[in-house]
Amino acid sequence: MFIYAVHGSTVKFFGIIGIAVLTLVLLITLSPGSVTAEESRPNAALTEKGDATQAISFNFDKVKSNPERIALLKSYGWEVDEAPLDEAEVTIPAEFDRVMESYNAIQKTQGFDLSKHRNRTVTRYTYRVTNYPDYEGTVYANLLIYKNRVIGGDICSSDVHGFILGLSGK
Repeated sequence: MFIYAVHGSTVKFFGIIGIAVLTLVLLITLSPGSVTAEESRPNAALTEKGDATQAISFNFDKVKSNPERIALLKSYGWEVDEAPLDEAEVTIPAEFDRVMESYNAIQKTQGFDLSKHRNRTVTRYTYRVTNYPDYEGTVYANLLIYKNRVIGGDICSSDVHGFILGLSGK
C-alpha cells in the first residue's frame, strides 16, 4: 500500500508557482510592447507631402474590388490606370531562392511576410503607375492578394536598368 501526504507547505509552493506562471503569461499578453500576429500587419501607409509626413489609415484585410485596390495605391500617393494591366494567379514557392528571399526582405520592411504563405496560390494585380517622379520608363505597381487580404506589393520597372521598391517607393 502506498500513502502520500501533502503538507500545507507543498500546496503553497505549487500555488505560488501557478500564480507566478499565470502572472507572467498575463504580463506578456497584455504588455504594450507585445504585438499579436494580426497587429503586426500594416494598417497605415505613410506619405510625404513636403516636409510633413502624415499617416493614412487603410485596412489591408478587406480589399475585395478594383476601386479598393486603387484606393490602397492612392493611399501611398500613386496614381494608376483604372484597369489593371494584368491579373494573374501565382504560387508563392515552398522553398525561397536568393531572389525570393530578397523580394521577401522588401515585403518585411512593409510589415508583410510571404514566408507565411509558402505554397499558396495568390492573385497578383499589376497596374501602370502614371505619376512616378523623375523616371522616363514604365513603372508598375503590383499587389499580392490572398483571400481579399493584401499580403505583399511593390513598385517596379521592368526596364533594363529597372528597380523594385516597396509600396511607399523606398
